[in-house]
Amino acid sequence: MLAGERQSATPTNCMNQQKLNNSEVRAEQVASKPHQTIKLGLDVHADSIVVVRLLDHSAPQPAQRFTWAKFRAWIKTQLALADAVHSCYEAGPFGYGLHRELVALGVQNVVVQPVCLDERHTGVNHDKSDAQELALRLDRYVAGNPKALATVRVPTPEQEQQRIESRQREQLRREVQRLAAQGRSLLLTQGHREKSGWWLGRRWEALKVKVPAWLLPRLEVFRRVLATLTAELAAATTALEASAPALRPKGLGGLTYAVVEREIGQWDRFTNRRQVGSYTGLCGGVSASGNSRHQLPITKHGNVRLRTALIELAWRLVLWQRDCKLVQRWWPVLGNPKASKAAKKKAIVAMARQMAGDLWRWRTGRAKPETLGWTMIGA
Repeated sequence: MLAGERQSATPTNCMNQQKLNNSEVRAEQVASKPHQTIKLGLDVHADSIVVVRLLDHSAPQPAQRFTWAKFRAWIKTQLALADAVHSCYEAGPFGYGLHRELVALGVQNVVVQPVCLDERHTGVNHDKSDAQELALRLDRYVAGNPKALATVRVPTPEQEQQRIESRQREQLRREVQRLAAQGRSLLLTQGHREKSGWWLGRRWEALKVKVPAWLLPRLEVFRRVLATLTAELAAATTALEASAPALRPKGLGGLTYAVVEREIGQWDRFTNRRQVGSYTGLCGGVSASGNSRHQLPITKHGNVRLRTALIELAWRLVLWQRDCKLVQRWWPVLGNPKASKAAKKKAIVAMARQMAGDLWRWRTGRAKPETLGWTMIGA
């Protein structure tokens, strides 16, 4: 090549330069998305999802209604419009499938506790207003206000499956009680007062000769269903009891242990005893203003199934763990024959709350059974 001549571009050089330019363009496109954040309030239904969108810090846009298939396609387009896409919907009958699907796509979704979204009680409450209120609260939540939304912890699929087992057993128990009560009600209308278990064995044989012949077929309907449900209930109870470890505090039965563990899900998600007590709903409420302060009943703001199991456990501790530190602390009330029933119930509630904290300490390795004064079984 002579001096002063320009080198002609070869095909290889052109291709390399074109690739470089294309990669730079793509990098610029990714770096310069139209928006920083997109917030989506989702009102979820069986056949549709109502969505209200906030772009960055703008006012909420008009609500849009999507079918589930169209929503799945639409949400993917939103990920290309902003650096971060946030969404929220209320916990309910749809479980956590939508949450897991959104998170897998890259959406930062939270499941929130269902509340009345018409704070001003205007009397106007529908899908669009609910989605808009969720979007506005999500905007404050993303901006750094954690109290704008009461988020719900999403269990792992394994934890959710285990929890469904214990909850189904509770549903079977309630169904048995309901049908047994219907049978007793039917008997009472004909002048026969019976207690629970009227359909079982000898009691049924004795009852058959007392009731009118026309009533027997009606009662047999309940008996057949009750027999099936009772068998399923017994099988579910046996399976839950078998899942509990042999080593546990005396008085903490296998069924109660399984229910408590499955409702908690993961003990180390709590960092202190106050969080454990708050989750049980066994903490006392407070009404205070200025110099006025009143103690209220327990909040019952938490897991009702866990709360019920802990109350039952507290009563059993009085029987089986008389020497443990927790029972000794409240024995002046529980062992006082002059103490009122109300005082004993308050002591049991306090024991249940503190027992939840002790279980948390034991299960996370913060305390040993000897430290808590427990008598262990299965050792």
